[in-house]
Amino acid sequence: MSKPLRIVARVHAMPPQHNAGAEHMLVCMLQALVERGHDVEVWLSRQSEMADVHEYSGIRVVPSAARLDFSSQARRADVLVSHLECVPTTAALARGFGKPMVVVCHNDHRPTLRDVASGATALAVYNSQWMSSEADLFFAEFPTGVKPQRTLVVRPPVHAKRYATKPGQAVTLINCNEDKGGRLLAELAQRMPAQQFLAVEGAYGEQILPDLPNVEIVGHVPGDKMAATVYRRTRVLAMPSRYESWGRTGVEAMASGIPVVAHPTRGLCESLGEAGIFVDRNDTEAWVTALQQLLTDPAEYRLASKRARARSAELDPARELDAWCTAVEEVAGARPATR
Repeated sequence: MSKPLRIVARVHAMPPQHNAGAEHMLVCMLQALVERGHDVEVWLSRQSEMADVHEYSGIRVVPSAARLDFSSQARRADVLVSHLECVPTTAALARGFGKPMVVVCHNDHRPTLRDVASGATALAVYNSQWMSSEADLFFAEFPTGVKPQRTLVVRPPVHAKRYATKPGQAVTLINCNEDKGGRLLAELAQRMPAQQFLAVEGAYGEQILPDLPNVEIVGHVPGDKMAATVYRRTRVLAMPSRYESWGRTGVEAMASGIPVVAHPTRGLCESLGEAGIFVDRNDTEAWVTALQQLLTDPAEYRLASKRARARSAELDPARELDAWCTAVEEVAGARPATR
């Protein structure tokens, strides 16, 4: 591009106040655009204690409490970006102002795909190959929907150096709500009283936090503190999630060679690959067996750790982030905004 693009994103929340996989994925993607020389800002839709416009990782962040006019900024944008609950309202502005719209999709739920099919989407970004395939099936069965002009798969970017540390001794669950496995963590801690567990509070959902002597509860942790606060103390990461479209924390843990024991969701099977140790979330006995084998057999642990590091290296995000930046630039170039 001959001059920097003005890229405006509309989302409900951002780190460091809200630390979930979708938000950290989007931040990494927007950071790549900043590093490419573009002007990027994020406007928040939900109310929070933050009221001042500020910068986060090179991105200008405008809180809802700042009471500035998002629609006027959307009119001046070269590209609009959104995800999750903010897609419908952002898409309406994109249609009204004739702006190219980029939608980042973090799940294959029907409302998500219907939002993509609204007719405003110039570029749909899926966080996994399996989700891209599900979207193709959706559009084949939904003839009244408007397919995006183009699509791209960007797996949630994890820069391994930011998360690498020496593993600790605990079995860790990050986000202890029911769907992520909070109840199973409590059962495992009861069954394995000599083993230390970390229960890390998540960004959403009612947290199940066991009051047990071998469970330490860790408060909500910003992304840049995860290595020092969580992974440095983790021997094995547990991911007994009912649903994961990808599973970013598993990839973060593998950067340190931390084995991941997970429920075989389609996303986790894709993200963890051959490094994953898969156990059904409803089989507590099998979870106890898998964890004890890793924790008591040094050879088994070394092998699992080696596979985790290898998978982490395979998921280096550089190529996909470059493709992402190029796609945004091409979308803007195809439909330039008037300044």
